[in-house]
Amino acid sequence: MLRGTPEKVSRKNRAYWYDTYRIGSEVKKAYIGEDTPELSARIAGLQTLRTQTAERKKNRTRLVRILREEGLTSVDSGTGSLLSAMENAGVFRLGGTLVGTHAFRLYEGELGIRLGRDEAAMTDDVDIASFEQLSLALKDRVSPDLQQVLTDFRFEAIPSLDARKVWRWKQTRSEILVEFLTPSFEEDEGIRHLAALGVDAQSLHHLNYLLAEPIKAAALYRSGVLVQIPRPERFAIHKLIVADRRKDRLKSRKDLMQAEFLINVLSEDRPDELQEAYNEAMEIGPKWQKRIAASLDKLPETRKQLEV
Repeated sequence: MLRGTPEKVSRKNRAYWYDTYRIGSEVKKAYIGEDTPELSARIAGLQTLRTQTAERKKNRTRLVRILREEGLTSVDSGTGSLLSAMENAGVFRLGGTLVGTHAFRLYEGELGIRLGRDEAAMTDDVDIASFEQLSLALKDRVSPDLQQVLTDFRFEAIPSLDARKVWRWKQTRSEILVEFLTPSFEEDEGIRHLAALGVDAQSLHHLNYLLAEPIKAAALYRSGVLVQIPRPERFAIHKLIVADRRKDRLKSRKDLMQAEFLINVLSEDRPDELQEAYNEAMEIGPKWQKRIAASLDKLPETRKQLEV
């Protein structure tokens, strides 16, 4: 898949095509192939498609500008460019779901709310989750390779206990951390491989509940980035569960803040969906009930909104 603009370069009576694209302030080139009538025709057809795409992009830019004027929170340039590269590679098309605080921030557009610069909406982490079995069943793969995308953005792998498996990446020029996650259906929470995304992922219990029936959302960066996020009611209940699992007290507090905020909104705007998500989690078993109850002990007003 081309990432930038095709450029033909002549050398010694022969011509070669290169894909010229920009990563931040750097211009990079990737070899496409020697010029042939067939390749030239394909590139000409691509230019026609790009003209049509440019018109759609212009309209998207207008819509994004309107959303910004209405006060919706934009994505910072570092995260936005990374999410855009992931979208272009096919991450969200192939089942990747943006979770964590970046997903929480995108509920502004979905729910018609304002978060501002609240502590609960601040993060440097980009968390991408997907089902292992879905990744296998799709029989498709991101292009370009995600590890290449991360390397282009100056990310370095963070070693895990198994040196052969990497699921966390840290950007050398910023505090951005990218993590890949997948549900665990076994006793342990080991490292699994996501074939469609071409990366390893940390498996976690309870994550399958969060990833059920995700929705589309637009991240406000340039002409917009179409991503996939969890349903807000599932996100809220899931936060009650993970808050009780956390060993990090600050992260647990943030989980509770996000759950409290969303449940307060959803109890007014989408009470049926919220109640359905809560009942489903409570019916899974006593361990889930115990974790949710422990979190609600710290949020008495939230408990009243759920236990109606």
